[in-house]
Amino acid sequence: MRSRRTTLAVPGSNPRFIEKAQGLPADEIFLDLEDAVAPAAKEEARGLVVAALNEGDWTGKVRVVRVNDLDTHWAYRDVIEVVEGAGANLDCVMLPKVQDPSHVQWLDRLLTQIERAMGYEAGRIGIEAQIEDAHGMTAIDAIAASSPRLETLVFGPGDFMASINMRTLVVGEQPPGYTEGDAYHYILMRILLAARAHGLQAIDGPYFNVRDEAAFRRVAQRSAALGFDGKWVLHPSQVEAGNEVFSPSQEDYDHAELILDAYEYYTTVERRGAAMLGDEMIDEASRKMALVIAAKGRAAGLERTRTFDPPAS
Repeated sequence: MRSRRTTLAVPGSNPRFIEKAQGLPADEIFLDLEDAVAPAAKEEARGLVVAALNEGDWTGKVRVVRVNDLDTHWAYRDVIEVVEGAGANLDCVMLPKVQDPSHVQWLDRLLTQIERAMGYEAGRIGIEAQIEDAHGMTAIDAIAASSPRLETLVFGPGDFMASINMRTLVVGEQPPGYTEGDAYHYILMRILLAARAHGLQAIDGPYFNVRDEAAFRRVAQRSAALGFDGKWVLHPSQVEAGNEVFSPSQEDYDHAELILDAYEYYTTVERRGAAMLGDEMIDEASRKMALVIAAKGRAAGLERTRTFDPPAS
C-alpha cells in the first residue's frame, strides 16, 4: 500500500501552488480539477495539470488528479486529456461524489480503454473514490467492491454534511448543539469498515479552519485513533502535523517490531503459540496488531532503536 498520511489538495489552475507543492513533505498530492477550479478555468487547467505531471519533480509522492464528477460535462474530457497526456506519470484518478458502484466501474472501463490505446500497462492507474453524500454512504460496501483498481475511500465532509442537513458551517467541526459524543463517529467507522473489508485505505476529509493547528490535530487524532490511514489537507501548515499524527510514535513502532521478532522466535524455535515479552503476553492476535503498526512505521521512514534478544538457553 502507498503511504497516504497526508493528501494535499492543490488547485490545478494555479501554477504557483503546483510548483510549491512539489517541495512539501505530503505523501500524496492531488491536482484538483473539481471544486478548487472555477468553471471558466477548468479546460485550461487540464493542460496545466498535464504539464505539471510530466515536467514536475514529484519524487516520493503519490500523484493523483481529481476529475469532475459524473453529473458534469467535464468529467470524461478530464479523464481522457489527463491520462492520455500524462498517464505515465500518474498514480491514481480521484473520482468525487461517488454514489454507486457504476460510477467507479465507468472510470475503470474508460481508464482501461485509454491505457490500451496509449500502450500503457493495463490496470496500473488506481482509483480513489470520494464518499460525499447519503447515497454514497448507503452503497459504500458495493462501491468498495466495485473495481480492482480501487485503492482508497475518501471522506468528503462538506458535501456530505450538506446532504444530510447537518447544522454547521465549519467543514469537519462538530455541529453546534451536539453534545452527546462525536457526530462523525458512525460516518467514519462506516467508511473504515467498508475499506478494511475490501483491502482499501481510508482517508479522512479536510478541516477547513487551516490556521487552527490545535483544532486540526484534534480532529486528525480522532480518525487516526480509529485506524484511518491519513487525512486530506488543504494548506502547507497542516502537512507536518498530519504526517506526525498518522505516524506511530517511535516507542510504539519499536514495540511492534519487538513483538514480531519475539513471536517469530517463540513460534519457530520454541514452538509455542503464546509467550511472554517482558510482562506482556503475546499471541497470534498480538502479531496481527503489531503488523499494522510496523507497516505504518516503515512507510513513515522510522528506524528501529531496539532489538529483540532471545532468552539465554
